[in-house]
Amino acid sequence: MDGTGSSPLPVDANNKPLSANARFAQNPNAQCWLWKDHTSIPEAAAITQIAQKIRPHYLAKIGGTYSSEWFWAKLWHCIKVDPEVFSAAYSWVELADYIPALLAGITDPREIQRGVCMAGHKALYADEWGGLPDKEFLIALDPRLAELRDRLYIKAHDASTIAGRLCPEWAAKLGLRAGIPIAMGEMDVHYGAIGCGVAEGTLVKVIGTSTCDCAVVSVEKTVADIPGICGIVRGAILPGYFGIEAGQSAVGDIFKWFIEGVLGDVSLHEELTSQAAAQKPGQSGLLALDWNNGNRTILVDQLLTGLLLGQTLYTTRAEIYRALIEGTAFGARAIVERIRQYGVPVERIVCSGGIAEKNPMLMQIYADVTGCEMRVSRSSQSCALGSAVAAAVVAGAHPDFKTAQAAMTGLKEVTYRPIAENQAIYNQLYTLYINLHDAFGGVTANTDLGKVMKTLLALKAQQSR
Repeated sequence: MDGTGSSPLPVDANNKPLSANARFAQNPNAQCWLWKDHTSIPEAAAITQIAQKIRPHYLAKIGGTYSSEWFWAKLWHCIKVDPEVFSAAYSWVELADYIPALLAGITDPREIQRGVCMAGHKALYADEWGGLPDKEFLIALDPRLAELRDRLYIKAHDASTIAGRLCPEWAAKLGLRAGIPIAMGEMDVHYGAIGCGVAEGTLVKVIGTSTCDCAVVSVEKTVADIPGICGIVRGAILPGYFGIEAGQSAVGDIFKWFIEGVLGDVSLHEELTSQAAAQKPGQSGLLALDWNNGNRTILVDQLLTGLLLGQTLYTTRAEIYRALIEGTAFGARAIVERIRQYGVPVERIVCSGGIAEKNPMLMQIYADVTGCEMRVSRSSQSCALGSAVAAAVVAGAHPDFKTAQAAMTGLKEVTYRPIAENQAIYNQLYTLYINLHDAFGGVTANTDLGKVMKTLLALKAQQSR
């Protein structure tokens, strides 16, 4: 079982969603607060500010900044916008924890086996400080969050734990045998990483509307705190490994916005891809920042927006399309360079998702920009496959995750390797990208951007020749 995160669901004392109650049936705040909701920006900023003062170690494991996409920010926002819903909720359960609990017939939220994947990455959970944030910290946010803590959970578990056993009601509905073990819930892309064969040195990148990047490092090693990433959590992906998460808030959504939202023609994807593939790196003279839905990594700022630089009266829509793809590739490189900087090995990248399978041009651009070999998962449903790997292990079909991955996962034969001449141009463009990234992202002050446009024009002239 996997789900998006953080997607907390308010439930009553019998583990029923509040939205199932006629009183709240038409109230969106009583439904699942989906991961992509960013309305909790002020609360996330306040959590970061308060933690910096009184619990800096909480922030160290999540890259230094709490996100508006995450658990406590959404709950605090609910208190502010709909205190009636918050008061009616006995507890809150992440979607990836709720579904296994439902299948197991669990009717008390306190009995739900919570996954460390969600807890560690989204709810500031760590065994080293006793689990969830302490009440003193939560009181500093809002006393009602501190009161809720006792109705949440004490311990969170990795994927080697059984979440429960299939109850007779759901066994009958699914045509399965009652009592079979249910794997622990994890975030979709974390199980996707397992389905892609994640191991030390292999970064898994699931490319869809957004991207999520996952890497693992053995718990026998020391992993430094990495500023700007989404978390370092023991057992969050594979048992026995630290799970490291990063990502981009929009990738496929940017392409969809341009082709369907701006150009208004869904059929243009194939045509523009073909035209863009005929261009050389730097030939368009364009450079884009990939922040159309904010920046998740490494700046962690949802109030940043997109940028397209270098347009002239001759700029074409295919050139813009390619520049947007390149912008997402530069954002991907920023993540790779950040985690490498702090000692996490990245020797190759394995990708999954429809874009990775269907767009060879994008994959080659990513290889040229990152300088990494790019591979594609054999399964078109790697997240579901990773969930199945976990189920196979807890059911005893395989003795451990390494064995299960070897038997159940694999890569397609296609390999995208960096092309040296393209890589040389992209290295120059990436330097310009970082200038924009750091200036507009607030990393550096008084940055001189006066040469960026002229450098882009010089590269355009060079590549056009």
